[in-house]
Amino acid sequence: MTQEVPPSAAQPPRGTGAPSPVAPRPVVSSPMVAPPAAADADVIVVGAGPAGSATAFYLAQAGLDVLLLEKATFPREKVCGDGLTPRGVRALIGMGITTDDRDGWVPNKGLRIIGGGVRLELRWPELSNYPGYGLVRSRLGFDETLARAAEKAGVRLLEGVSVTGPVLDDDGRITGVTARKQPVPAQPDGAGTAASTEMDTQRTYRARLVVAADGNSSRLSLAMGLRKRDDRPLGVAVRTYYTSPRHDDDYLESWLELWDGDRLLPGYGWIFGMGDGTSNVGLGLLNTSAAFQNIDYRGMLRRWLAGMPAEWGYTEENRVGTVRGAALPMGFNRTPHYTRGLLLVGDAGGMVNPFNGEGIAYAMESGEIAARVIIQALAQPDVRGAEAMLASYPQALKDTYGGYYTLGRKFVEAIGNPRVMQFATRHGMPRPALMRIVMKVLANLAEPRGGHATDRVMNALSRITPAA
Repeated sequence: MTQEVPPSAAQPPRGTGAPSPVAPRPVVSSPMVAPPAAADADVIVVGAGPAGSATAFYLAQAGLDVLLLEKATFPREKVCGDGLTPRGVRALIGMGITTDDRDGWVPNKGLRIIGGGVRLELRWPELSNYPGYGLVRSRLGFDETLARAAEKAGVRLLEGVSVTGPVLDDDGRITGVTARKQPVPAQPDGAGTAASTEMDTQRTYRARLVVAADGNSSRLSLAMGLRKRDDRPLGVAVRTYYTSPRHDDDYLESWLELWDGDRLLPGYGWIFGMGDGTSNVGLGLLNTSAAFQNIDYRGMLRRWLAGMPAEWGYTEENRVGTVRGAALPMGFNRTPHYTRGLLLVGDAGGMVNPFNGEGIAYAMESGEIAARVIIQALAQPDVRGAEAMLASYPQALKDTYGGYYTLGRKFVEAIGNPRVMQFATRHGMPRPALMRIVMKVLANLAEPRGGHATDRVMNALSRITPAA
């Protein structure tokens, strides 16, 4: 149920080679978004994950002065399955990221689904607007790769800077952020302790607009009065790594039946080969189950893996990382996506796909959409035009994902009923042709125009379904 982002005259060019700095172009200032006194940038982006780095990259390509603030220092860890569908790969290509296997990128052919006593291998669909392969890459290296691409495009990246709150003018409009330097982690030889003197030094950064890309918790959004919506689904993912002979698997593997004793839970388990001797193994669960609040997720992961073949190596002695968990904010669970000079992208705006828990592709895509709107807004000659353009950002997101996310909400509500989940698994898995369609729906992969009958139905449903 893919809907393409409407083309824009200000859309940054997509390339396939390494990103390079773009010569700045003059941007016409409007009084509404004129630089505050002693402005540090045209735009401040808070958070250098996939959403923040993509936003900053496209803004810098258009010649804007962009300050990207990241509270951690790279490389830094993030809880994730580390798998990219073709949708995510397309977003990478749009940023000019090369995906050579020598740099840790591991290609995959498709999705292996296990459930109802059936094992299916489904190749990614052949579509004109998406590559025919997926990728696996550890978030430890993935996020840094995107942040460095943004730097090459001209973004000023500051690491170890924790944003503590917004700076507001008399009308309550955000004009910057306050931030504090994080301490440099001490090294084994004692290096890094000198930075502790910067802990109490808070400074202010000012800009014409601010983008919140600070993840699910999004403290900046909360400080601006934007809280999570209870009428949107939420997922929880837990994962860890094991040394395993399955590390070079060329399919992403998804287990559809998650049993906790005699309870069938809404969600799935995954096994993704990392190509480096390890597998990323984890599970994701939805809050649409009555048992959601009472599940020991880490214990459930251990119990699930206890049923795996011993030769796969998913045992405690082979575990090479801690078991970590994170929330998956789905289906626009924080709105509005624009208010008083602040735009939300990625997890900060609840962009995770409710159907499959995929977040990276939507984080990067929403960053590109936000950048396009900002570029247009800062080029407007008057206050009304600038603010009207900024106010169009939520509608642009709804036009792109709204109907699909609404369908996703209905889907997760349905599978929250164990009987529905069991019926769908038992009767769907033995039908490969049906499951190929299901995979396209779950991964949001369809031709935007024409294509197979399945693509036309997906697009039509997305258009006629009320936006999330």
